[in-house]
Amino acid sequence: MKDENTRRAGDLPLSVFDPAPAGVAVFSGSEHRLIYMNDAYQEILGEHPLGTPAREVFHDITQEGYFTVLDQVRVTGKAVSLKEIPFEYRDHPLAGRKRHTSAGVSRISLENGEDGVMIMAVTVTDQVESKRLGGSVAAERDRFLQRYQRLIELEKQEIWVTDPSGDAIEPCPGWNRYTGQPWEEYRGKGWLNAVHPDDRGPTTAKWLVTVERLDDWNHVCRLKTRDGGYRHVRLRGVPIVDGGEVVEWIGTFTDVEQEWQEERRKELLDRAAAATADLGSLDEVVRTLADVIVPALADVCGIFLLPEFEGESIRPPFVAERLISVARTGMRPPVVGPQTVDEECDFVTAIRTRRPILRVFPKGKPPPGSVPPGAENYFVCAQGNSVAHVPVIVDGAVAAVVAVGRYGDRERLDPDDVDLLGRMLAHAHVHLSNAMRFQRTQRVALALQNYLLPEPPRVPGLEITARYRASVTSAEIGGDWYDSFVRPDDTTVLTIGDVAGHDLAAAVTMSQLRNMLRGLAMDRQEPPGDILRRMDVATEWLNGDDTATCILARLEGPDSGVWSLHYSVAGHPPPLLVTHEGEARFLEDAVNPLLGAGCDMPRSSSVAVLPARSTLLLYTDGLVEVPGEHLDVGLERLRRGAASLAREPLDDFCDKLLQLPMAYKDDIAMIAVRLPEV
Repeated sequence: MKDENTRRAGDLPLSVFDPAPAGVAVFSGSEHRLIYMNDAYQEILGEHPLGTPAREVFHDITQEGYFTVLDQVRVTGKAVSLKEIPFEYRDHPLAGRKRHTSAGVSRISLENGEDGVMIMAVTVTDQVESKRLGGSVAAERDRFLQRYQRLIELEKQEIWVTDPSGDAIEPCPGWNRYTGQPWEEYRGKGWLNAVHPDDRGPTTAKWLVTVERLDDWNHVCRLKTRDGGYRHVRLRGVPIVDGGEVVEWIGTFTDVEQEWQEERRKELLDRAAAATADLGSLDEVVRTLADVIVPALADVCGIFLLPEFEGESIRPPFVAERLISVARTGMRPPVVGPQTVDEECDFVTAIRTRRPILRVFPKGKPPPGSVPPGAENYFVCAQGNSVAHVPVIVDGAVAAVVAVGRYGDRERLDPDDVDLLGRMLAHAHVHLSNAMRFQRTQRVALALQNYLLPEPPRVPGLEITARYRASVTSAEIGGDWYDSFVRPDDTTVLTIGDVAGHDLAAAVTMSQLRNMLRGLAMDRQEPPGDILRRMDVATEWLNGDDTATCILARLEGPDSGVWSLHYSVAGHPPPLLVTHEGEARFLEDAVNPLLGAGCDMPRSSSVAVLPARSTLLLYTDGLVEVPGEHLDVGLERLRRGAASLAREPLDDFCDKLLQLPMAYKDDIAMIAVRLPEV
């Protein structure tokens, strides 16, 4: 019995039982008023108006206890199974004939939280009379009752049925409406063809585990819709068991795209904020952020750092630095480094308008000017299908652009994806902005530092190379310095030192000490220790409480083919001598207190003979010092590393030393000299 206002059991419309071969009737309230009866039940008891109390519906039944059962089930919630109930028809076409029925009575939750009672019944008159009820018929009946009782528990709308192995065995109209697959295509395991290729394997694997454990099936995957797109659905199912064996599975599927998008949005926003929270350098921040974006949101991501444009003038050509480039496994991303932007394109438009730009296009056919600088060939080869440029604003100016893309058969980026990317950048904005400000300030400091540090002199027969590497944790100028110059007597002076601190005061003190030491050592013939004693007196008078470490060395030779090094060390890590044969040792004589520790104290000097083709290295403590590690560990690491590089060209020697596995929390200065053959 049906009308346009058929009631529901939770989310399930009772009309789902219309085609059932068993009788189904549903009653509500303490009077058990009829709210639903399908055709099969009408065949048993005849048609009755909706709203009729159960006593009127079942007035032909002579057993009074039948109504007591309805009350008990509704109150206690405990289901009852009634076998072969005898009754006689009165007001029925079959009046006077004794009948038998078997029924299951269970409590269900109706809409608005109301409790009701559902009766599922089958006529067993013929079986009782002939006593020839076959096992297969009974099994079919019990399976049917179990199927629909479990269906009520699911409380969903789209129903599917499979055999124990997962092969679809009954048509599902809802599946056809949603996916466009006709029954001939999705029967058996054909339904898997509608599952997204990337989800097919995980879906099959989880199904096998569910079947093995006899768990309830609950899985989210993407299904191809009738219009060709993909949406997330939740597949739920339960096993139907007969005699301890699973005979089939029955379940539902429900579109959960909006729910999934909301959960993904929250997860990615939280990941973007958390992943960058404790990072300092810009390289770390952009790397971590790109790893969150790929592959969750995009297949490829590039983050470009922009130059500081003058005023509002943003016109090509200009150079943008691709700081990071990350792609899904299996594809090599575009290379990092400077990229020349020499024409109007979406990249420029995003900077100028300060708004995201989204482009979608056929696979492998990006329109001119649509992809990031230097990525044109990549999007063609990778079969790119969409790209978005999102500007990052720091201190009122566009400081960077995040460019993302998708390729192959993956769904194209859409406005929701671009909005999500913008929100991810907003969640990470504080950390990203701080890192960008840090890098810009550090660049200015480094430029100033390099300006203050001179180029090594050109000395016939000698190679002299210097390096300076700024701290990754400080944006201010530091107190490390090096110097080298040739005296009037053609001897070469080498100095290196470190003033405590990372600020302008340290830089000023560093510059004063370097210039002062150059003046004192330019023409004096006295030992280096005596010159450092004079330097100590000057430091005391000029800089008060400031302290500094230093090495002053004078290279003399070659007398009779021998080079000698006259040196004195003031609280600084010792010079390192590396022979051409790969033996490395520290020059540990002439050790003295640091500058500023005591005025006018005597300071010792020492002389070391330097073999032909050997390398002398002076360096600051940033090259060997790691927080929490004993200094001797860092010194030994440097000694072994330098020994292994003994025959490398001098530039490579210095560059590779800077690549040793260090924390690099402090500035590093170094100056190296390679002696000629005899």
